[in-house]
Amino acid sequence: MLSKISSGICAGILISIGGSVFLACDNKYVGAVMFSVALLCICIKGYSLYTGKIGFIPEKHDKEAFSVLLLGLLGNLIGTVVCGYAIRYALPALGDTAEKICTLKLEQALPQTLLRGLFCGVLMYLAVSIFRDKQKVIGILFCIPVFILAGFEHSIADMFYFAASGIVSLEAFVFILMVILGNSIGGMLLPVLMGVKKEKE
Repeated sequence: MLSKISSGICAGILISIGGSVFLACDNKYVGAVMFSVALLCICIKGYSLYTGKIGFIPEKHDKEAFSVLLLGLLGNLIGTVVCGYAIRYALPALGDTAEKICTLKLEQALPQTLLRGLFCGVLMYLAVSIFRDKQKVIGILFCIPVFILAGFEHSIADMFYFAASGIVSLEAFVFILMVILGNSIGGMLLPVLMGVKKEKE
């Protein structure tokens, strides 16, 4: 159990570093590309990132898979929250930027947040599955900047942004839950559709 949580914490730390780079870059295009370093390192090291694993639940949904998924998510939360507050203290300017971003996020309607999370989930599944199946990083290097520049929502990155912003509220909690749901639906969408196709064939 502790190793699964620790793996999730490691992934959360890396996502936080990616988020910090994005916050620090004046050029959003550069920031979006640099953020991809986080997922690249997570995939290479094999750390447990919820948004990278949820898409494979339709393929493998036994007790062990759910245990890895949920304990990893707990670790992701711990890693991003601790790092978020650390960054807010160490680099106040990044905390201010995160606060502006998160304030805008909370202005979204919940269905908008769900759909933004869904499309991010699709891209996360593609990035990780291409790396896993083809041993190629091209999916990561393109899918991550695409979801960021498109304005889609990544639940683990958002955990970091909200922690760095210092915003703690019921609205923020509901926002994160909605993004997790969207990421989950989006992550499983393509595998489920392909499974239906295979069954018909």
